[in-house]
Amino acid sequence: MGIFNRKSDTAESAAPVDPALAALSGEYTIDPAHSQIGFTVRHAMVTNVRGGFDDYEGTLVLNGADPADSSASIDVRINSIDTGIADRDNHLRSADFFDAEQFPLMTFRSTRAEAAGGDDYRLFGDLTIKDVTRPLTIDLEFNGAATDVYGNHRVGFEGSATILRSEWGLTWNAALETGGVMVSDKVKLNLDISAIKKA
Repeated sequence: MGIFNRKSDTAESAAPVDPALAALSGEYTIDPAHSQIGFTVRHAMVTNVRGGFDDYEGTLVLNGADPADSSASIDVRINSIDTGIADRDNHLRSADFFDAEQFPLMTFRSTRAEAAGGDDYRLFGDLTIKDVTRPLTIDLEFNGAATDVYGNHRVGFEGSATILRSEWGLTWNAALETGGVMVSDKVKLNLDISAIKKA
């Protein structure tokens, strides 16, 4: 069952709305207790460091009658960054990287969505870090919808994207004696989202 589909140009080419899809229409709140916003970055050219953000809020608006008009927005508090090492987290919060005191939020606002086949989709939007806004494309997989034991109507998505951190002003680095740099420019973003439908 698809969530996002490319908007058709004519009424004749529009497919009938799937009743199950139409039933998912509405506004959803991301549930941080059952979601994750994470990243992976190469460290010292030889291994990966993984981390995430613990404090964020977001909204999904699903339109079953015209799924391409569905949207997503999220606000992430930079101070909540967590890589499991306090000194590293403090360095990431500093002016060398995110400068969390001056730029406390990282935001994403979608602009459009389209189908990529099966349960796979692409979400296009704008990612803002340190007041720099650049386009971001997220590859999404729709994991399904269910009603939990508390009666909450949920939808689930997994997403991924790759960015160059330097494009958002995150340029700090250190050269290694053996060649290369301490932190790669390429960062992989990983999303695992569970969202609850508003009453």
